[in-house]
Amino acid sequence: MRISIDPSLCQGHGRCYDLAPDLFGADDEGYSVLVHADGLVPDGLEDDARLAADNCPEAAVLVLEEAAR
Repeated sequence: MRISIDPSLCQGHGRCYDLAPDLFGADDEGYSVLVHADGLVPDGLEDDARLAADNCPEAAVLVLEEAAR
């Protein structure tokens, strides 16, 4: 699973980094940034990624489910 943030949509509400601090942080202006620059979600944090995406009021957090190999 991968996550990404659409910076054109992010308004800095902070819900993602409040709900999933192991995946998201904030820049100096309060906008969301990824903790893991490659966007890979570590094992066990998939539910946190989905929770952050589901709670983003601007739908700026994107979860990309990868097909099983």
